[in-house]
Amino acid sequence: MEIWVHAILFCCCWWFVVSNAHSVEKLNGGRKVRGVNLGGWLVVEGWIKPSLFNDIPNGDMLDGTQVQLKSVVSQKYVCAENGGGLNVSVDRDVPSSWETFRLWRVSQSEFQFRSSRGQFLSCDGEGNSVSAKAEAPSTKETFYIERNNNSRVHIRLLNGAYLQATSSYQLTADYPGKPGWDDNMATFEMTIVSNNLHGDYQLANAYGHAKAKEVLTKHRSSFITVEDFSFLSKHGINTVRIPVGWWIALDPNPPDPFTGGSLAALDDAFSWAQAYDIKCIIDLHAAPGSQNGMEHSASKDGSTNWPTSSEYISQSLNTIEFLASRYANHPALLGIELLNEPSVSEVPLDVLISYYSKGYEIVRNYSSTAYVIVCQRIGNTDPMELFQANIGSTNVVVDVHYYSLFDTFFANLSTVDNIEFIYKSRQEQLQALNKANGPLVFIGEWVNEMSLANRSQFDYQDFGRAQLEVYNAASFGWAYWTLKNDRKHWDFEWNIQNNYLQLGVSPTQKLSSNIILLAFSCGCYFFHHLL
Repeated sequence: MEIWVHAILFCCCWWFVVSNAHSVEKLNGGRKVRGVNLGGWLVVEGWIKPSLFNDIPNGDMLDGTQVQLKSVVSQKYVCAENGGGLNVSVDRDVPSSWETFRLWRVSQSEFQFRSSRGQFLSCDGEGNSVSAKAEAPSTKETFYIERNNNSRVHIRLLNGAYLQATSSYQLTADYPGKPGWDDNMATFEMTIVSNNLHGDYQLANAYGHAKAKEVLTKHRSSFITVEDFSFLSKHGINTVRIPVGWWIALDPNPPDPFTGGSLAALDDAFSWAQAYDIKCIIDLHAAPGSQNGMEHSASKDGSTNWPTSSEYISQSLNTIEFLASRYANHPALLGIELLNEPSVSEVPLDVLISYYSKGYEIVRNYSSTAYVIVCQRIGNTDPMELFQANIGSTNVVVDVHYYSLFDTFFANLSTVDNIEFIYKSRQEQLQALNKANGPLVFIGEWVNEMSLANRSQFDYQDFGRAQLEVYNAASFGWAYWTLKNDRKHWDFEWNIQNNYLQLGVSPTQKLSSNIILLAFSCGCYFFHHLL
């Protein structure tokens, strides 16, 4: 009998040791994160749900849209000399950065033009020339744009005077009368160079507060629901990563143009997660001033101002404190991610590490166990830089994002080439990160999509299988981007339902099955010898 008791104790102890190796504390029902991002929900990204922008008048002229203006008479481009800070001319044959302006939208027909160096086109009134010297916009920097049904435009001051390109290559507010759409000095051809910012700022500022609140209230209540958490639970997903914007800390009355309501939606997500035994990672996706100039950081015009302003950094830390104080004791909280995808070209490493260290201490003031997640800078950077930073002592996670897109390297790779890259380059890097002292490794974003289109279902299955096999080794786990998406292969739900991504049995389930089998074998062995 004594031998049998020892056998049971041995197997139980062995089970405990193995099942807790590389485990994620506070995560029920699994050793590592198998997660999905709720992208495009509380932080808007137009490419995820383009229909949100359908009813905006002049919807191709949102904040941050880049335009070039060419006189139809002289065929010369409007130019902010030296990129801004000097006069404006109409004398360039070929457009480049000095001839490109970013729009700031005041209304559907009123706009401000920002030069490549940040100054605004300005005019003191009728009869004066236009300069690009204003550091901040006001009424003198605001212009009406009248559009024809083609690319032709007229530009006038708020008092009614139209701009014209003079024979001396100047831009002046003195065209006599109202111009027609024929070839005249006040008619310009406007080329939209880029219109790729469709974030919270663009949506809310273009619709106006009342309409934006209506659109976003409907979106937040329908895009993600409790049924989605049921779906995730049924497919072995144990965590959701939830992007939020900095204005959530000021809900229900955030500053213009943002609208309230995201905090109530986040509360709902925590309740749904708790009901389905799913954990939540709150991710500060959009920081004040923007940390990368992209729409998912709620950038106004593509500028990255977060790292240059102590006020913006302090406001971000206040947001982290608000989130930590509100959710630290909630049973569904797994961790807080301090910032998403800071730009390597815009955010100095010392500034980022200082921010991360302060954010870590703030979270620790409210929770000794919540994971503090720090995201790598995007761009050409050393993947080890945050592992060497000594940001905090316990439960620190480094978030890396693995996409086989957005780089010319991937542009023409076959499916086999993509899979080979996953098994060689990504696996090798992941192994090195796993072995680094300190933080755990989290692949916070990845997707079952490749650059070249028209892949077969089998191609996607093979590519997804390779990613899952490699990413399952990340010491903290992974999260797919994103649950729902207008682009099918980015849509986790669609991929699962249509058998393009095959999750299979989780590593935890495999390990549990192996342990049970081994424990049973051990018991049989000892029982046999006992007899």
